[in-house]
Amino acid sequence: MTTAPWRDPALPATARVDDLLSRMTLEEKTAQLYGVWVGAATDGDGVAPLQREMTAGSSTYEWEELITLGLGQLTRSFGTAPVDPALGARALARAQRRITAAGRFGIPAIAHEECLAGFTAWQATAYPVPLAWGAAFDPPLVEELGRRIGEDLRSVGVHQGLAPVLDVVRDPRWGRVEETIGEDPYLVGTVGTAYVRGLESAGIIATLKHFAGYASSVGARNLAPVRAGVREFADVTLPPFEMALREGGARSVMAAYNETDGVPASADPRLLTELLRDAWDFDGTVVADYFGIGFLQTLHRVAGTEAEAAHLALAAGIDVELPTLKCYGRPLVAAVREGKVPESLVDRAARRVLLQKCELGLLDEDWDPAPEGPIDLDSTANRALARRLAEESVVLLDNPDGLLPLAPDTRVAVVGPRAADALAMLGCYSFPSHVLTHHPEADLGISIPTVLDSLRAELPDAKVTFAEGCDVTDPDPSGFAEAVARASEADVCVAVLGDRAGLFGRGTSGEGCDVTDLGLPGVQADLLDALLSTGVPVVLVLLTGRPYALGRWHGRLGAVVQAFFPGEEGGPAVAGVLAGRVNPSGRLPVSVPREPGGQPWTYLQPPLGLAGEVSNLDPTPLYAFGHGRSYTAFAWTLGSPATAEIPTDGSHDVTLTVRNTGERAGTEVVQLYLHDPVASVTRPDVRLIGYQRVDLAPGASRRVTFHFHTDLSAFTDREGARVVEPGALELRVGASSADTQATVTLQLTGPVRRLGPDRVLRCETAVE
Repeated sequence: MTTAPWRDPALPATARVDDLLSRMTLEEKTAQLYGVWVGAATDGDGVAPLQREMTAGSSTYEWEELITLGLGQLTRSFGTAPVDPALGARALARAQRRITAAGRFGIPAIAHEECLAGFTAWQATAYPVPLAWGAAFDPPLVEELGRRIGEDLRSVGVHQGLAPVLDVVRDPRWGRVEETIGEDPYLVGTVGTAYVRGLESAGIIATLKHFAGYASSVGARNLAPVRAGVREFADVTLPPFEMALREGGARSVMAAYNETDGVPASADPRLLTELLRDAWDFDGTVVADYFGIGFLQTLHRVAGTEAEAAHLALAAGIDVELPTLKCYGRPLVAAVREGKVPESLVDRAARRVLLQKCELGLLDEDWDPAPEGPIDLDSTANRALARRLAEESVVLLDNPDGLLPLAPDTRVAVVGPRAADALAMLGCYSFPSHVLTHHPEADLGISIPTVLDSLRAELPDAKVTFAEGCDVTDPDPSGFAEAVARASEADVCVAVLGDRAGLFGRGTSGEGCDVTDLGLPGVQADLLDALLSTGVPVVLVLLTGRPYALGRWHGRLGAVVQAFFPGEEGGPAVAGVLAGRVNPSGRLPVSVPREPGGQPWTYLQPPLGLAGEVSNLDPTPLYAFGHGRSYTAFAWTLGSPATAEIPTDGSHDVTLTVRNTGERAGTEVVQLYLHDPVASVTRPDVRLIGYQRVDLAPGASRRVTFHFHTDLSAFTDREGARVVEPGALELRVGASSADTQATVTLQLTGPVRRLGPDRVLRCETAVE
């Protein structure tokens, strides 16, 4: 029997796919352009926006009939309901065998899952959320995280992960802040790229989302319009995506829900084709966010029919409709038959999908869907990694009088609605928060120690009492009295407050859980006031998905500890910081405001965005981006000249020595900021362009060198070009965006230089 060219692994992928496409009918080609979501809820509360409305009518497509044409993707076989991982892997393999047996060509589907903070599956490790990754300032550790998650996905037959989120926070009231890495594009880009490298190294297709502008929505409302200017879009929104594609090798991009200046991202060829493919040379697949193509008709109203929505999305550059077929099914086929949609658009998208399947080995005759080896999605190694990342991400905001670490034999009153709740550790895309709320009959599937249990384990000789005090959102203050009584009996009170992750208003943080201001949810602020009134020192511990305003209590708290949904090992991590086993090294990836109003605001402000005499409102944060304290102290010494002259295409090394002057080991996070005194357009007063974690034993010192290239000073000028301008620059080395330890002044000489796609994106560092 002669093997068809498309089955021959010795041929180039392009030749194989060209041969296969030539043999396929229109219906078979379009079948490669959609996913099917088996078991998705069509009533009640869903896990995707407007899920009930958008899945109505999907039952008209019968599974057995569909798979005779082939199938592009299988949606969330593990992320829809609790299923034993080993049984789920076998069920996925059976589904793949049925798909390959039913179609003429026997092509498997690409199986995709969510993996925002771990594989969103029952019994899988729930890692810290991406905002905690940003707080760790540790890309190598995040790369290891991505690799380990990728290996777990592969072990059960999954090919594509819908992560990372590369949206840059523009308004902390937005519900999905917890899913982001922070408010700075360089931090988001470097940490996000590390995660991509990890996933891709395990053979998993990383999917960058949400492309682009999603986090800049008006009023911080989910899916609201975006009115960002061209420079904000070019210099803040886009750089993390470009870095993750160029340096991380991501093979897929998810189009965002939002519209920018009236044009939905899912219908924008300038974004999805001219920029992404023509300018950045991306050759992977673009997938729709769930129901995003249908939303062109129902929410954006730029299409009158499902077929028109399909045409707009295909023409813009979306190759795959997720999560299930709606517009790319029969409506698209009929429109092509009627001459309303060029078949060449179908061919273009199908070719990209099939090339990716070829890369994955799904076109090879010997492909076997059977899982290999034992399946353990919450291994000891996973939990150790989750613990390390959680410990590195905890931020000590304040400890003015050295109240922390707690004495081992002290009397501690632990108070607050987050202290004894395992779900307080998890973000909205963890399986327990995302799915199990719809399956109350199922257990969590993983062990999640609480802060209360963990603190008792850390301080076995301490007397630890507990009172909840109040709920996260319920306004009932009836528990205050017991909480005050417990605090009054103690030497120190640990108030554990914060968020409850959820979806679409079912939580205080998460997708669709946007807020009007940055005051603590419910009556938690009043509970804190009541605890402070006892006169007992209070340590505030925040377990949240966003920053909250803390100016109301500034100067009154004994210490403040911030953890951003630190995952299943977050309880021991936080308790370790409180007890002193862990020396905190986390730094803020977002500013902490003084007042709950005055949003939106991030630290990337030009002069008139800062405090000044022209307004009575002072937006200066209480704790700046990059801030974080330690149980030890550090001294910094600049080792390179304080001034230098270089050309506009030059480079300069900034060297400094950091010494641990304290009595215990600690980690300093050295940060490099750029200040541009005069430019042709207004620029942020400072912006991050480099950073490095430095581990130091007591009395030890290390030399850190930043290799600065002038490309890192580039910005978008009035003509829309990315340029480096001559003139003065300041490189500020500091412990935060507001704590400068040393400054190097550079004079750039020569002409204005326009940059191309090969520009330098990161500041390399060396530690000796």
